[in-house]
Amino acid sequence: MLKKLTLLRERVQDWDIYPFSVPAIRQLGVLALRSRIAFFAGENGTGKSTLLEAIAAHYGFGREGGNRNFRNNSTESNHSIDPLVKALRLSFDKKTGAGFLLRAESFFNTASHIDRLDEEPGEGPPISAFYGGRSLHTRSHGETFFTVLDLKFRRNGLFLLDEPEAALSPQRQLSFLVLIHDVLHEFKDAQFIISTHSAVLLAYPKAQILSFDEERVHEIDYEQTGSFQVAHRFLNHREVFLEELFADTPWLFKED
Repeated sequence: MLKKLTLLRERVQDWDIYPFSVPAIRQLGVLALRSRIAFFAGENGTGKSTLLEAIAAHYGFGREGGNRNFRNNSTESNHSIDPLVKALRLSFDKKTGAGFLLRAESFFNTASHIDRLDEEPGEGPPISAFYGGRSLHTRSHGETFFTVLDLKFRRNGLFLLDEPEAALSPQRQLSFLVLIHDVLHEFKDAQFIISTHSAVLLAYPKAQILSFDEERVHEIDYEQTGSFQVAHRFLNHREVFLEELFADTPWLFKED
């Protein structure tokens, strides 16, 4: 299990360049992980996906998705995080080397890369055989995404997910919580780190939630997350919420 990550500040050559220009990354020191499921929460641009990518790259995963044995080098053009990757230290109490990175925004590229590899002659079975037996492009985005979750995450290893809710309906998000629960129960060396805005996913019991808001990484409770607070207020006071949101257009709420 990954127990902590450390920013070796002496390895940072320029604090004014990205990603060290991001306040939460700049303030990073030692980040302890006390649970086998941790969430990175916070507003867009606060650095949560950046740090998740850096962990994946440091661990040897393909940056667009995959594991140590599968990477799409042809499209991995994001080298801006390399200084952060080199300045990180990952500390494990037990390191399996296994796991998977799944990124919703680059999943299309990963599926296309599998198709290209399967077009090339090879001695072994096609790669698609390990992803449900057919091209991932023959399913809907959400169905494909959940298929990979179901096939690749039921094992020991370090599993990193960047905003998986982008590909999952609310019902599928609930199904994903069940999958996480089953994996953590069955595989004692399985660990999840998930960057998310989803109030559904963040509700997983006893998960560690690390907020990147307030220009620092700090642990918070579920009810303190912006995702919960916005969703709670919207669902319980929808009309007032919308009236405030559209205060400049009061005509919208007048009856015909």
